This record gives sequence, structure tokens and C-alpha cells, in this order.
Amino acid sequence: MTYRITGLPRAAFSHLIGASDAELARHNAVRMTASRPQSAPCRITLVDAEPGETLILVNHVSHDVANPYRASHAIFVREAAGPAASYVDAVPPVFVPRILSLRAFDEQGMMIDARLTQPGEADGGIRQLLANPATAYIHAHNATRGCFSTRIDRHGAAA
Repeated sequence: MTYRITGLPRAAFSHLIGASDAELARHNAVRMTASRPQSAPCRITLVDAEPGETLILVNHVSHDVANPYRASHAIFVREAAGPAASYVDAVPPVFVPRILSLRAFDEQGMMIDARLTQPGEADGGIRQLLANPATAYIHAHNATRGCFSTRIDRHGAAA
């Protein structure tokens, strides 16, 4: 089973990158500085910010559907983020050290299955969920804090 993992588009956050603290506050966002390794995963580049690097913490609607599974949560985006990362049949660096909640959704955005994966097990969990032909896409969440990490699609499928 072939899959693609893509970071969020930088353009979706361009109005926040470099904004003043007052402007961030108007968007219910704050600027933060990564304090330690693996403490601030960027949802654009899908890598952790380095200690001392600045990020924007903002609420993001990750599952914009008209059903009970609509979801939003706080996410980090690195101010120095480049273009969105893309991985085919490989997991991004932010997955490697984390326990993940993988949630499979059908075409209507209803959750049909889920897996909890330990560090290093994400690829296997993704493949198990995609083995079900009813799985249209998967959302990965960091299990400890519950925040959205990224969307996983079948390779060649539209996001």
C-alpha cells in the first residue's frame, strides 16, 4: 500500500509569520521559542524546531467536516518554515520519537478505525489502516498532547 504524507501549506499561515504580538493576539495565536529538542513539531515542514527557534502556536481546524468528527487543536508552525514537506512511503521526522494516534476516515469524514502506534511503528499502523478499502485518508495526532500532526493519503489520491 502506497501512501503520501504532506505538511500544511505555508501560505495558510503567511499572515502570522513575522506578525507583531498584537496581530498574533487578534488571531488567537502566540509566538513561542522552542526550549528543548523534540518539543515543538512544525506542521509545515514536519520536523521539530531546534531549541531557540521561533514558532507560532495557533488553533487549526484539521478536520473541517460537517459531522461530529470536526476537529481543531493548537499546532506549531516554524516562522522559518520553507515549503510543505512531502513523504511517499516514508514517515516524517516528527513521527519517529512519538506515540501517535492514527485515525482512519471514510469519504464522508466519519472515523471508521484507529490505531495507537509506539515510536517507530507509524509505517505499520498506516499500512494496516490503508488495507481497508473504505479508508479514504488518515489523520495522525500526537497521542500525548492530542494535537493534529498531519494528514496521510493514498499515494496518487487528492488531498
